[in-house]
Amino acid sequence: MTSKRAIADVFAWEALDSRGTPTVAAEITLAGGARGSVIVPSGASTGTHEASELRDGGTRYGGRGVAGAVVNANGELARAIIGLDASEQSRVDESLRQASGDDSLARLGANAVLALSVASAQAAAAADGQPLYAAAARPGTRPLLPLPMVNIISGGAHAGRSIDVQDFLVVPLTASSFAEAIEVAWNVRAATARVLEDGGHSVALIADEGGLGPVLPTNRAALEAVSRGIERAGYALGEDVGIAIDIAATQFYNPHRGDYRLAAEDRDISAAGLIKELQEWAASFPIVSMEDVLAEDDWEGWVLATEALSGIQLLGDDLFCTNKHRVGTGIQLGAANAVLVKPNQIGTLSDAREVVDLAHSAGLATVLSARSGETEDSWLSDLAVGWGTGQIKVGSTMRSERTSKWNRLLAIEARLGDGADYAGRGTLAANSGASARA
Repeated sequence: MTSKRAIADVFAWEALDSRGTPTVAAEITLAGGARGSVIVPSGASTGTHEASELRDGGTRYGGRGVAGAVVNANGELARAIIGLDASEQSRVDESLRQASGDDSLARLGANAVLALSVASAQAAAAADGQPLYAAAARPGTRPLLPLPMVNIISGGAHAGRSIDVQDFLVVPLTASSFAEAIEVAWNVRAATARVLEDGGHSVALIADEGGLGPVLPTNRAALEAVSRGIERAGYALGEDVGIAIDIAATQFYNPHRGDYRLAAEDRDISAAGLIKELQEWAASFPIVSMEDVLAEDDWEGWVLATEALSGIQLLGDDLFCTNKHRVGTGIQLGAANAVLVKPNQIGTLSDAREVVDLAHSAGLATVLSARSGETEDSWLSDLAVGWGTGQIKVGSTMRSERTSKWNRLLAIEARLGDGADYAGRGTLAANSGASARA
């Protein structure tokens, strides 16, 4: 007798992400009639060690079409998983990997693989009448609402490189619930916009992730604006609200010279010089988290940065690429103390979950993250709760592909009430910010 959870049908199609770029969408139907569907995201600042999307090339959509990936999802990948029990996520994902036959998933497309991985998980949850966060949780664990990092100002690849640093975010530190944390972030974003307007800067430009995209003279000016915005909103700097920055240093690293080009400030800086500058920023501003402080393969520099910036959460994105082997190297060397987790960097939910578990077992913090090219789906929010990542970063408090994630977390918290915990600031790595500003 066929299980009601057996994958019976796969249907994929080409959809659009939040930048209007083609991406893969898919729906999986189980034998019992349950369905799961997804539209997968795509990144702009991507690491070279990420799983590989499959794009069509040619002239259609400027070469960014995914018709080939859709064919693969409906063909080879579908044949690999039809008949499998969707609740056996690791088996489904391993079958998808074996079908592609390569670690990077380039042959059939990581975008196609991820679509089927997520859709199968959603279908399995639906078959059991569970929300995805419950289906994704370990037995006996309580749901954990994550601490949000919320985008306020963007530069780099997310805002036409008006400034070099990619994102400046706020982290509500004293909020007692997820809902209160989002309200705090909303207040700070509104106040920062007023600060920028008072300084003669336009706030009409909105970056990829919903943050403000002003043209500023220096990267430090963005830190100053956000700090003034925190105070103008009525919060105490570093007590009520901290700052997180995504430097995305790989994006302005010069591999030929081994240094970093700050184009917006027309200057070059060495790895040691960049670390020193980040120390100065940490001494002057309430920075609790720094992401991708150096280039993705500068392991030696990352070790030095982790020592020099002790007390701050040092978050690896391009450094780790949600890859358990790279995270293992980081653990061994002592490079970074937190891992950014993006399922589309590795291609399957099982592999992403394994990275979360590995990081937690080694005492590293985890932040589940959206991409700059997002969709209206909110499954990422469920995974943050079910996996207990502790932190989440999906963008700002505007644009529907961002608010869909925040809204899902607000709904989960409202529904569960006292049946869930809120992570709060205690989930930040290294008791962030304490020693750096001492």
